[in-house]
Amino acid sequence: MKKFEQKSTALGIELGSTRIKAVLAGPDGSVLASGAHDWENHFEGGYWTYPLSEVWDGIQDAYRNLAEDYRNTYGEPLTTVGALGVSAMMHGYLPFDKDGNQLAAFRTWRNTTTGPAADALTERFHFNIPQRWSVAHLYQAILNGEDHVKDIDFLTTLAGYVHWQLTGRKVLGIGDAAGIFPIDSDTCDYDAAMTASFDELLDEAKLPYHLRDLLPKVLCAGQDAGTLTEAGAKLLDPTGTLTPGAPVCPPEGDAGTGMAATNTVAKRTGNVSAGTSIFAMVVLEKPLQNVYPEIDLVTTPDGAPVAMVHCNNCTSDLNAWVNLFGQVAALCGAKMPTSQLFPLLFNASLEGAPDCGDVVPVNYYSGEGVTHFDAGHPMLLRTAGSDFSLANLMRANIYSAMATLKIGLDILQDEKVAVDRLLGHGGLFKTPGVAQRYLAAAAQAPVTVMETAGEGGPYGMALLAGYRLAVLEGCTLNLADYLQQKIFADAPGSTLAPQEEDVRGFTAFLERYKAALHAERAAVEHF
Repeated sequence: MKKFEQKSTALGIELGSTRIKAVLAGPDGSVLASGAHDWENHFEGGYWTYPLSEVWDGIQDAYRNLAEDYRNTYGEPLTTVGALGVSAMMHGYLPFDKDGNQLAAFRTWRNTTTGPAADALTERFHFNIPQRWSVAHLYQAILNGEDHVKDIDFLTTLAGYVHWQLTGRKVLGIGDAAGIFPIDSDTCDYDAAMTASFDELLDEAKLPYHLRDLLPKVLCAGQDAGTLTEAGAKLLDPTGTLTPGAPVCPPEGDAGTGMAATNTVAKRTGNVSAGTSIFAMVVLEKPLQNVYPEIDLVTTPDGAPVAMVHCNNCTSDLNAWVNLFGQVAALCGAKMPTSQLFPLLFNASLEGAPDCGDVVPVNYYSGEGVTHFDAGHPMLLRTAGSDFSLANLMRANIYSAMATLKIGLDILQDEKVAVDRLLGHGGLFKTPGVAQRYLAAAAQAPVTVMETAGEGGPYGMALLAGYRLAVLEGCTLNLADYLQQKIFADAPGSTLAPQEEDVRGFTAFLERYKAALHAERAAVEHF
């Protein structure tokens, strides 16, 4: 593997829903080393959450594994990087007082507890405010009369919090900021009219601050977001091997890093990120004609408007089935790691019927905004005459992981949103040619997956850190041109066009899936 000077490298760290991962990239975008740490959310006090102590335990473990990988590959310790950046699951609620004390447990994107606030703000702004957005959590806490709201001095996302601790700067990349409050792409800042409107609500609640007093400063990709402090370096690497001083790019959300990782920040491009959640991002040429509760309006890391279809549920139920099959294999004396089970089972799904033989899983572990569920129960439905085979069950589980996304994509199709290319990334696409083929059928469009697709968001974060370093070194390209010319010009990947038989099969499956949502609603209400 080609070796680069450490000061030319870029480090990306992303805190995903089930994994914290770190990726070190060279100036050409090649992956030099990586490390990971598995973690899981907790349901406590009525909220999905992660303790902040686990945030740092996980970051340190992921970085330690990356540093070990680097030492093993290149025979030297990793003492510095050219630039770094942090991304995390978007949205949610992390409030702090003036002394930096956390005022409430971190409320993640997965919570569906802010319905009244989200509906009221959507009506007030004439702009869709999803339940998981930070402003919805804040206003719901106000409506609930929660005592801590009077003491809030700073409100941020998980990526914004980690960046603050590493650099001392209370800033946020514009893509992640778009999950806090609506963004005006012309000013690359929070929407002024909506901010003033929300301040009226704060006045009515007799709260001692304006919204802008609470929120992190908005930055676009390439702008100055501070440097790694001595305390921040110790937080990343308690051994003291990593030295401070590296520039840190604006922190982003996992949507923005997905766009960077797939080279889809230009207009008429789109990507699908598939892991614990699944979402599609399409960079718009023009505004949507209507307001849709199923469609978020966010931005690229450099501020261009984006239509986002975000689904809370993707691989959790699929993973549970794979784990179950792993237990069966172990019972038969064939203990097998999931890294081998997944490709075996995914490839087996290719032998299934295009419509999955009347096998229909509903993969809702939690509520789902696109289909208007406040809670979820995973369930499996099939007819007495269904072809209940392993191949059909696996194919149906992968279909289920992208079925709700398809419901949202159909809205964009009705709006005549143009997409020249769609790229897939994230764990669902690690097995070549399987989920990619099914997504092509669902979206009825060619889908490209690059060789770096499995690296996902942390790789995208490393590219954004690399862009910050390039700007410091005099690069004048905008983000889209930088990615196209410097990173992805010769990037290997594969493209699959939709197969007519798969399209018919997925369409038939989706109709049964929609019908199964009636049973899902009954299960949520009565089971």
